[in-house]
Amino acid sequence: MCSMRRILVFNRVTPEGYFTGADSNYQEMVVMDEELDKDMMSDSSSVTYLFGRKTYDLMAAYWPRASDDPNLSSAIQKMAKTLNDDTKIVFSKTLKNPTWKNTQIIPDLDPNEIRKMKQEKGNDMLVLGSGSIVSQLTQHGLVDEYMLVVSPRLIGKGRPLFDGVTSKTSLELREAKGYPSGNVLLRYAVHD
Repeated sequence: MCSMRRILVFNRVTPEGYFTGADSNYQEMVVMDEELDKDMMSDSSSVTYLFGRKTYDLMAAYWPRASDDPNLSSAIQKMAKTLNDDTKIVFSKTLKNPTWKNTQIIPDLDPNEIRKMKQEKGNDMLVLGSGSIVSQLTQHGLVDEYMLVVSPRLIGKGRPLFDGVTSKTSLELREAKGYPSGNVLLRYAVHD
């Protein structure tokens, strides 16, 4: 019997739990950190990325060209290559003709279909950004691990990462690592 594919979440949040500002801008809360980027890219195994439409559009506008930018750090160039080469699934009713290579469109996030995807052979699945997708997956108990980078900024107002989640989930801390920038990586496995 093969092991199940896992669903992992990677997001940056403020200490207040916001993953974007009130105007959906996530840049105001991100504190860049080359050491953190290197740590995040130390595992070079392929994944299948899961995106909501808004995050997908932002990523697709930037990452296809990023690997050609000589001013970016080697970790960010490696991230660009990975994002460009790996499979991407975007949950969207409106996206019809994606231009970012290796993109598949699924109109709805159906929890039963996601459970089936987890049973299939393949790479782990990783959600970047995409708060609505994180919330839905969390609500249905489909996330296996959360990697949260807590940024050293309070922004006052914003959009909570777990907006609308009413289910309870027990987490087991697997890693807590601080960085000179003030960022703190918290890695939690879902505890059954």
